[in-house]
Amino acid sequence: MTEGDIEIIRHIARHRFLRSTHVADLVRRSIDRTNDRLCHLFHAGYVDRPRSQLDYYPTKGSAPIVYALADRGARLLREQGEVDPSGIDWGRKNLEAGRPFIEHQLGIADFEVAAQLSAERSGYRYVNAEDIVSKSPAAAGSDRGNLFSLRVTVSHQGARHEIGLVPDIAFAIDLKKGASRNFVAEIDRGTMPITRAVFSQTSIERKLRSYLSAHVSHLFERKFGWKHFRILFVASDDSRVRSMIEALRSIQPPGAAGSSLFLFASRDALRAADPLTAAWRGVDGSLRWLLPQ
Repeated sequence: MTEGDIEIIRHIARHRFLRSTHVADLVRRSIDRTNDRLCHLFHAGYVDRPRSQLDYYPTKGSAPIVYALADRGARLLREQGEVDPSGIDWGRKNLEAGRPFIEHQLGIADFEVAAQLSAERSGYRYVNAEDIVSKSPAAAGSDRGNLFSLRVTVSHQGARHEIGLVPDIAFAIDLKKGASRNFVAEIDRGTMPITRAVFSQTSIERKLRSYLSAHVSHLFERKFGWKHFRILFVASDDSRVRSMIEALRSIQPPGAAGSSLFLFASRDALRAADPLTAAWRGVDGSLRWLLPQ
């Protein structure tokens, strides 16, 4: 066991699931060397390979293997005070993880790893959700599994709805001279309806309204100290981007309070660049960038 091995385990624990290629990028090693260490850590019981990925890649023998934290790896990190000591049975959780859940978590990892590496290449510091919460007294005691969870009240057609709002990703980019840009991101799999006839059911429209309510009531400012932030939606394709923008326009047209908070991009657009250098679309259709150009 080396410090490099512990670093690998730490990254996998923080992201829940990572491909071997993610790990190689994060630890700045060749894929061959990374695969060698991951293989040793797997056979020693420190990391796991969720079995449901075999169902998803039955004919793709060259696809990167997906790794998760195993019980022995969790014990190692707990000894260093780095993992919730609640005694989670990681072996069981990994066995029960289905393909849709793993794919969604990998989509989150795709975004977050790319954003972190892009920030570092530009000379900026990437700040993850754990670090943000640790510096915010109002967020003390947040559920470790849902660090940015919020409860919002949304008024719709004369009724009030209490809704739990949990972004897929929360992060900040520390720019030079102490400035910071704050973001939450939602990774769309293309399965959630844009709108529903019944508002109590999940939809993109309900999520948009929930974020607007959180902004109007200053929830992000009171809990995390964010006076200014952006809400990013990563859509499965360009058609979904257009549908999301139309849904937002029906709620808050361009120029209305809060509408400029939202930015949208497709997965293909982010694959062609990365989250911090790609062009995002605002509610008015114009192109925006997350960092100074």
